Amino acid sequence: MAAEPIVVVRDLSKIYRQGDINVVALDHVSLDITAGEFVVLMGPSGSGKSTLLHIIAGIDRPTSGSAKVQGIDIAQLDESQLADWRNQNVGFVFQSFNLIPVLTAAENVELPLLLTDLNGRERRKQVQTALELVGLADRGHHRPDQMSGGQQQRVAIARALVTDPALIVADEPTGNLDAKSAGDVLAILRSLTLTAGKTVVMVTHDPKSAAYGSRSLHLEKGEIAA
Repeated sequence: MAAEPIVVVRDLSKIYRQGDINVVALDHVSLDITAGEFVVLMGPSGSGKSTLLHIIAGIDRPTSGSAKVQGIDIAQLDESQLADWRNQNVGFVFQSFNLIPVLTAAENVELPLLLTDLNGRERRKQVQTALELVGLADRGHHRPDQMSGGQQQRVAIARALVTDPALIVADEPTGNLDAKSAGDVLAILRSLTLTAGKTVVMVTHDPKSAAYGSRSLHLEKGEIAA
């Protein structure tokens, strides 16, 4: 029996207004992403891949069409509902690690949990589990400046995982890393789909990074290329 899609995008368009000009970022895009897939979005700069990622993640809103995640049309949520939905359902990993320098790795990972009803003991348990998943169980007391770039990105992945979201979105997650660290990060993302059942959607320019995915989609001028 085929798995149900976790992401269903239908006839999705995004148009930005720049002065008197309409810039079409996405042009009637439709796609399904099945739970447990590692989908890679590729294409040249300006092709719409990051815009598509941001709409799926509830960071941006479409001009028309729909993006449903786990059956919820996220464009219909108001800002407060959308913020709650993102915190519960989506983990974010970006090119810049976005860690707070004065906080330890464990404190950075804990941040999304501060918006939940968990008590301190429950939060610490989930933080430790997330750090173990990315191979940093012994680095929780280190600050970002005491870690390599690869370790910082693994902390960012742990932070994305700590609320146990179904969907992980990653925008050029290896862009600031050397080849060895990039491979480690991509292997972790792939293992999350294989062992934890997470769905990963990643934007990259790099064919070597794309090879870690289970499926690649190429965007050209706001459309998915055949």
